[in-house]
Amino acid sequence: MAQKTLTFVTGNVKKLEEVRAILGNNFPFEVISHNLDLPELQGEINEVSIKKCQEAARRLRTPVLVEDTSLCFTALNGLPGPYIKWFLEKIQPEGLTKLLAGWEDKSAEAVCTFAYCAGNCEDLDVTLFQGITKGQIVPPRGTRDFGWDCVFQPNGYDKTYAELPKEEKNSISHRYKALEQLKKYFTEKSNDL
Repeated sequence: MAQKTLTFVTGNVKKLEEVRAILGNNFPFEVISHNLDLPELQGEINEVSIKKCQEAARRLRTPVLVEDTSLCFTALNGLPGPYIKWFLEKIQPEGLTKLLAGWEDKSAEAVCTFAYCAGNCEDLDVTLFQGITKGQIVPPRGTRDFGWDCVFQPNGYDKTYAELPKEEKNSISHRYKALEQLKKYFTEKSNDL
């Protein structure tokens, strides 16, 4: 019997690699990707994730998984939050650290939200899996090949995500925490899906 597939809606090859690495070989589905241009929605983290997932399920008519990553600065009441992609694109990592120049509080939360929808036209219910890693915003250090990793230093570490070996980052990150919940859900429900 062929392995069931789960469509991860992303055009980011590095994100797909990281998801597959964290889920490991014992995950009951083959994770494939589909690059779909979804509208950039506004709202709170969970609201954005649910709407993106429902739209992907409507378009693809298959079980889908979408991910939304947020970087929430405590001093800015959670901003840039789900808009981090656009902030990073416009002001680069250096600009992210400058946003906090007037505040002593450099604390932040990295939030990863995966949203799953079975893709039935009648049922667009969405299940959320969310992981949070607390840390500090620091001047850029390390590689710049993965978003804002070079400015986020997780609490308890003296290195940014970008400076940590991939295996170590993948064992503590916000994405890892969300995927652990997702893995547990799918492993327990694999016969029902």
